[in-house]
Amino acid sequence: MDLRFAICDFGFAILDFDFLLLTPPSPLLPMCGIIGLLIKQPPLRDRLGELTVPMLIGMSERGPDSAGLAVFTETLANPYRKYSLYSGGKAFDWQELGQVLQTQFETTPHLQNHGNQAVLTTDLPSATLKPWLQEHYPQLHILSTGRAIDLYKDAGNPTDVADRYQFANLKGSHVVAHTRMATESAVTPAHAHPFTAGEDFCLVHNGSLSNPNEIRRKLEPRGIHFETDNDTEAACRFLEWRMREGDDLTTALQKGFEALDGFYTFLMGTVDKLALVRDAFACKPAVVAETDEYVAIASEFRSLAHLPNVNHAHIYEPAPEEIYIWNV
Repeated sequence: MDLRFAICDFGFAILDFDFLLLTPPSPLLPMCGIIGLLIKQPPLRDRLGELTVPMLIGMSERGPDSAGLAVFTETLANPYRKYSLYSGGKAFDWQELGQVLQTQFETTPHLQNHGNQAVLTTDLPSATLKPWLQEHYPQLHILSTGRAIDLYKDAGNPTDVADRYQFANLKGSHVVAHTRMATESAVTPAHAHPFTAGEDFCLVHNGSLSNPNEIRRKLEPRGIHFETDNDTEAACRFLEWRMREGDDLTTALQKGFEALDGFYTFLMGTVDKLALVRDAFACKPAVVAETDEYVAIASEFRSLAHLPNVNHAHIYEPAPEEIYIWNV
């Protein structure tokens, strides 16, 4: 990509001084919205979806192209895994899939479907299920895998996406969500956030990386497969690779500061954590509201204003190149 300038929320930052952009920018040029909510008090977890939806809709102006959400629920016992599946724009017979799986593998899967997306719960190993799905149901795309994560994402207005997949009914301990304004790749469900890699790990991103192709060239020879040309996927797969190599989340993020170049605010979810980092320039906004009941994160405060007791919350802007991690 010929990166002549970077779009920040306060305007344009010129990177190539041979190309002077003299037209004054608008006062604000928003790019995408990030949302996170971690519920500290278990009785409030039944309201996770109810509290999250206004946060997501509040970021619609920042991301009108697509929206997505990853919710972390009670962790399943081994060997059970949940697979979030997407069938594209066409109708799909999820009941038939369950019956075929039961006949083929003599197991009893559970499928919870929302139109063209479904969450499949089964004790089949990933190494068995994933290639079987690819061979027999190539139209299905696996959005996420894990013992706790469910993931939904689609193109369209965030309000429509939230209604389509009944986000208001979701329950769990924490959620990572995103509204997208496409700036460097196509508007498709696959390019929507969150991105996932490995198990029970997801990432959303506001900003733009300047070296995603460099990251791809580093990871692909190691057998790491990319599904899109989105720069966010490069960050997601790099951090998951570091953790798979033995780093804890903090160490992986520290190495991310060294390897990932560009403007970014990253919000990540694991089975028991939310994590937030901003680049050294910190021009992509973020605000945190923390109480005894929850930790809430958004690109702008307006997505936090409805939360209970937010007027008594500790509200702050995360510092650049600092690692913030909250545990469930």
